[in-house]
Amino acid sequence: MKILGIGNAIVDVICKIDDNFLVKNGLTKSTMKLVDENEFKKLLENLKIEKTISGGSVANSIVGLSQLGNEVGFIGKVNDDNLGRKYLEGLQKEKVQFHYQIKSEKIPTGTCLILITPDSERTMCTFLGTAGKISENDIDKEIVKESEITFLEGYLWDKGDPQKAFNKAISFANQSAISLSDLFCVERHRDYFLDLVQNKLNITFANEQEIMALIGAKNFDDVVEFAKEIEKLIVITRGKIGSVAIHREKIVRCDAKKNLLIKDLTGAGDLFAAGFLHGYINKLSLKESLEKGTELSSKIIQQVGARL
Repeated sequence: MKILGIGNAIVDVICKIDDNFLVKNGLTKSTMKLVDENEFKKLLENLKIEKTISGGSVANSIVGLSQLGNEVGFIGKVNDDNLGRKYLEGLQKEKVQFHYQIKSEKIPTGTCLILITPDSERTMCTFLGTAGKISENDIDKEIVKESEITFLEGYLWDKGDPQKAFNKAISFANQSAISLSDLFCVERHRDYFLDLVQNKLNITFANEQEIMALIGAKNFDDVVEFAKEIEKLIVITRGKIGSVAIHREKIVRCDAKKNLLIKDLTGAGDLFAAGFLHGYINKLSLKESLEKGTELSSKIIQQVGARL
């Protein structure tokens, strides 16, 4: 395999809302909030579902890589329930090898409520379900060893079993990469993430807000200096400014595409990572890899949902 993704196996439920819904329910726009099953059901009560689709941040990236013709796999925990079986079918349809033995669990398959406001921003409420119970027993070290890059998601990390799964995967990986996922994740796990980025991982994907929070940067120059210092590949999306890849003394920039008809920003970072990793694993230059990431993220934000 070229790339193995390890992440939350989550089914996305997409709904359109107005800004008042966020205020009424105490939600912060553009962030991800973890909720329990009852809170999830309560939020969904009066909403019209636009689309239900297999999701999860790294899983979305892995599907994008498969669509570009790369041989890829995914490890994520689902229950043997209706949503879990749908999830498996979704990956099989996209030619992704699912390296997890689906079985009956006490907790249902994880679900993410994606709320899209009229400005196309997405706010997420996630009931992790069994996805958040991934453990080191779910990580096959031989599968990890066989892949060129192991790609992890920040959303997955939590103390206890998920942390052990994370560490096991990194210890057997040829190269390891992470998506910091969300400002919420960075703020919750800052010290651990900082150690990972500085000392254990080869590639880090982040948006500007996440990387600045991670290192306590006052401005973007601090980010550049940090990346140069640790001598790892740091890939940062900067919204309308575009994106930048920093590796040792090399700084490569790529402009964002203009005049897009944006419908939904869900999956923009996931597909950007897919495009960049496609370039990287197929020996394209950093500039070409950034361009591929920009191309894919530009496509995904002009449709609803996080799968092309």
